[in-house]
Amino acid sequence: MEAEKMEFKLYNTMNHSLRFENFTDVDKKIIERTDKYKEKPLELSNRFCEEYWVDMDALHCLRPTDEQRVSGHIDQIIKMVEKIIENGFGYAVEGGDVFFSVDKLTDYGKLSGQVLEHTRAGERVAVDPRKRNPAYFALWKAAKPDEEEPSWESPWGPRGRPGWHIECSAMSAEYLSPRFDIHGGGADLIFPHHEYENAQTRAACGEDAGVSYWLHNGHVTINDEKMAKSKNNFIPIREITESCHPLALRHFLVTASKLESSSGALYYVYQTLQDLDDALTPYRDVMPEDTEQTAEAKNIVDKLKSEFDAKMADDLNTVHILQGAYQRALEFINASIGELKKMQSYAERMSLLVSLFEIEKAARKVLDVLGLLNDLSCAEILNEMKQKTLTRAGLSEEGFSQKMEERTMARKNKDFKKSFLPKKKKRDFKKSDQIRAELEVRGIKLIDMGNETVWRPCLPSQANSSD
Repeated sequence: MEAEKMEFKLYNTMNHSLRFENFTDVDKKIIERTDKYKEKPLELSNRFCEEYWVDMDALHCLRPTDEQRVSGHIDQIIKMVEKIIENGFGYAVEGGDVFFSVDKLTDYGKLSGQVLEHTRAGERVAVDPRKRNPAYFALWKAAKPDEEEPSWESPWGPRGRPGWHIECSAMSAEYLSPRFDIHGGGADLIFPHHEYENAQTRAACGEDAGVSYWLHNGHVTINDEKMAKSKNNFIPIREITESCHPLALRHFLVTASKLESSSGALYYVYQTLQDLDDALTPYRDVMPEDTEQTAEAKNIVDKLKSEFDAKMADDLNTVHILQGAYQRALEFINASIGELKKMQSYAERMSLLVSLFEIEKAARKVLDVLGLLNDLSCAEILNEMKQKTLTRAGLSEEGFSQKMEERTMARKNKDFKKSFLPKKKKRDFKKSDQIRAELEVRGIKLIDMGNETVWRPCLPSQANSSD
């Protein structure tokens, strides 16, 4: 079967590779927040690490093969700092701090494109006079007197803690190797964090150490501005998923679209696959093995596979991955479900069924690779998405049902004027359309199908100024 061969190599490799993630639980910002939360630094960071996984699980993110905390790897960090000093790339100063000498390393700045002479240290924070060059950075920081912060004994002073950058070098070398394949992170970390990390690893482990491929993701923006706590425009994941399905949020991040449109776009995908499942269920156990799919269906599956592979091979270009061939596959499904019911020829029906089975596998495979399928059925996901839609619309189930009943009555309009003789029935389409428009402004689209009305999430429309 064609769809069974559809495997994206990177995804296949990820299922059989070592994936490591480290948590920074020793950091200046964590220490500064202890007063606000009235917790000790390591207790605070441990709680937030656990909360982080609640959000990542909701977004259906793969857990790493291994995860570790910085506080449990101080020995490895100290050994790496010692090696850097021994190799002539770092030095300790009075008081217990240790600095990295960036100008001793050839090709420093190669990752970020930064030229050493152009790094403008001291513009935002006063330069430590103990640095021999303003561009040098801290490998180890001495503990500040009379301040309660995590600290450990070190060879360079009474007590101290790691600089932010050294932890990644030491822990990746410990759990992966000094040279490993893929390193991820935000684009804002290219400089200085990843440049420093790359420099440290090479200084400690040799010129051949480092990363083969750096994968940097872009930023989420709000009103065309980067979302960040420092800009006070930060919205926590959990706040978003109160009214937006986690898979819709994942779709938004994968496709770099607008969050408001992701719910409707993804709902259409799940609804199509659910309609297909309903149509195929009676035949799943009785499909003949010798029936071929149609030429049109085979072409759709081939195009879906080739387009998917091409986009994923293009630096994981997922932005338009559910458009093009994928949309054509969904259109074929919707058109074929109606045809299936009308077909009289057994051979034609079996061929179309086989075709739909193959397209279903291919379509679901794409969603699976993108992390847009979880353990729930499409019907269950659709129900959850509807609940989130009502939350966004500010409607309870009871309130929405009342709106729908009111519209149904307007369309039927069985009221009679107060008279002994009934007047001619007249449907109130104006009121019916008004309710439809009101709901569409709230992100709910009504679809009349004969005597039945169904609904789905949509991009909220603009209210009519004349209303």
